[in-house]
Amino acid sequence: MFIETEDTPNPATLKFLPGRAVMGDAGTIDFIDADAVSGRSPLADALFALPGVSRVFLGNDFVSVTKSDYEDWSDLRPLVLTALMDHFVSGAPVVAEGAAITEDPIAPEDQEIVTQIKELLDTRVRPAVAGDGGDIVFRGYKDGIVRLTMQGACSGCPSSRATLKHGVENMLRHYVPEVVSVEQVEG
Repeated sequence: MFIETEDTPNPATLKFLPGRAVMGDAGTIDFIDADAVSGRSPLADALFALPGVSRVFLGNDFVSVTKSDYEDWSDLRPLVLTALMDHFVSGAPVVAEGAAITEDPIAPEDQEIVTQIKELLDTRVRPAVAGDGGDIVFRGYKDGIVRLTMQGACSGCPSSRATLKHGVENMLRHYVPEVVSVEQVEG
């Protein structure tokens, strides 16, 4: 098994591509620390067992790992590669049943707006963000405010707030006039 690695805009995060589905069509999941896993992902548990791993993001065909400030990638990268290879060779599930992000309830009168927002995010934003080792996930919409979560490499990237406010918010406001603003929601 060959696992490629790619740098991301966030120097503390590397993107690992195992050449197979990680989450597949099941979406994405972001574990902001070891406590967030609590048995929800055997793969994330294995990665957090490594010294210096501070965040794990599982994408459809990649894993983004964020290191702590005191760790060096030259020491940590081989450990992450070994943990990933061991996990995929074992055949263990990536996540346990029911491990996912939940959305706020959507008012029936907002359903059409939410459908437009999700389509724009899926077609125009998420592919670009995934290319950088992260994801942007819809969390809710109410009174013109779109609630989104930046995940993976994007969650700690210095430019993520600017991307969210200037890029995503402006695009959504252009195509969906009901959108007033976008706000970041943590994990």
